[in-house]
Amino acid sequence: MASSEDTAIVDEIEVDGVSMVRLLGPQDRLLRTIERQVPAVRVSVRGNVVRLEGAADDVALARALVEELVAMVRGGVDLDEVGVEASRRALETGGVPSQAFGEAILTSRGRTIRAKTIGQKAYVDAIDRHTIVFGIGPAGTGKTYLAMAKAVQALQRKEVDRIILSRPAIEAGERLGFLPGTLTDKIDPYLRPLYDALNEMMDPELVPKLLATGVVEVAPLAYMRGRTLNSSFVVLDEAQNTTPEQMKMFLTRLGFGSRMVITGDITQVDLPAAASGLKLVTRILDRIDDIAFARLTSDDVVRHSLVGRIVDAYTAYDAQQLARQHREEQASSRAAAPRSAIRKRR
Repeated sequence: MASSEDTAIVDEIEVDGVSMVRLLGPQDRLLRTIERQVPAVRVSVRGNVVRLEGAADDVALARALVEELVAMVRGGVDLDEVGVEASRRALETGGVPSQAFGEAILTSRGRTIRAKTIGQKAYVDAIDRHTIVFGIGPAGTGKTYLAMAKAVQALQRKEVDRIILSRPAIEAGERLGFLPGTLTDKIDPYLRPLYDALNEMMDPELVPKLLATGVVEVAPLAYMRGRTLNSSFVVLDEAQNTTPEQMKMFLTRLGFGSRMVITGDITQVDLPAAASGLKLVTRILDRIDDIAFARLTSDDVVRHSLVGRIVDAYTAYDAQQLARQHREEQASSRAAAPRSAIRKRR
């Protein structure tokens, strides 16, 4: 019987110097990430050669991963730990990471915006193919950021005449009426994340001019009532905090030549007692043509790796609480059943 040492093979990949530096990352951080993605393979680097040692199938996967990562860095992709992990997942499902994650959405101020995970790629593709797209997922999955990047891209390509960015102004601890300043000053904190993302994607000197001329509009959801939005790319952020009536009002603003992207996290509803319009709309519109629902998960979190684990922990906790509540309700109904039977016999 052959031992594991007998079945182990060695494979080597030669990489040019510049690509090797970008492949390894700062303090060889990406090299360690590659090792974690294919733990059964021993990965080492000598000069311009990446050496892989392990079982044949594992080495084949590791080689494919390294080759795809090299192709990506040669194409100008800035690799990070999330990108390496997403590339391994893509390979396991038959995808081609250098094609899926190599296409740039937007390049601004020396920075390129791309989809970084399989879920993000599906989300971006849905925006390209559908008139209305719902991006639903936890914090850090790039829902709003990618939607805004697609909006700026559409404006630059002259596919639309203007961008409209909106959010519901939900009070959290302070009432709008008690905040100092004018109405604009009061609602500005709610819309600030949209301004910040806009300034990252466009020339900061150009943004005020576009805002002044109405080419780009950032406004609370309440300002959408009574309007018809033609030739516009419309993004509604934090949509989990809309009521069903607000969601219906917003969706019916759609005009000719326009597209809409609605983003939100249905696990973070701040409404005090009302139902979330985003939760309801997933049941009402799930089978209508030209409307897509892109559901992102903790696997698509592109912030610190700890964020994904936090999201998973809260998801597990919520599931436990729901199961506990269900058990308590069943126990209560069983306890009430004998009393009902006694009353009927009397």
